Amino acid sequence: QVQLVESGGGLVQAGGSLRLSCAASRRTFTTYAMGWFRQAPGKEREFVAAIGWSGGSTSYADSVKGRFTISRDNAKNTVYLQMNSLKPEDTAVYYCAADRGRPSNPSRSQITYDSWGQGTQVTVSS
Repeated sequence: QVQLVESGGGLVQAGGSLRLSCAASRRTFTTYAMGWFRQAPGKEREFVAAIGWSGGSTSYADSVKGRFTISRDNAKNTVYLQMNSLKPEDTAVYYCAADRGRPSNPSRSQITYDSWGQGTQVTVSS
């Protein structure tokens, strides 16, 4: 298993930006596809973005496309989620996840991911 630790969450006004980071514990991170999911109060956890092992293949939920960007730095064992033009409906706990079985083609389904971080809170005020 790979251990994942998210950081970068916080409180921001609508229209602002945040950059989330997810640091992995193992060098085998470089072979994993990585994803970001979020869960708002009273709602189911939903897909946000994912990236393949090389960073060349990405996928985004329609609700964040054009505003969020997922990237990775394999030398640092870290995946990022740059969030711009934030909206109150983006308020949620954000989780990063690792998929060791899908290194090049990122999945939108949470059941394909093997390891999960503890989550970081993002709150967007109006």
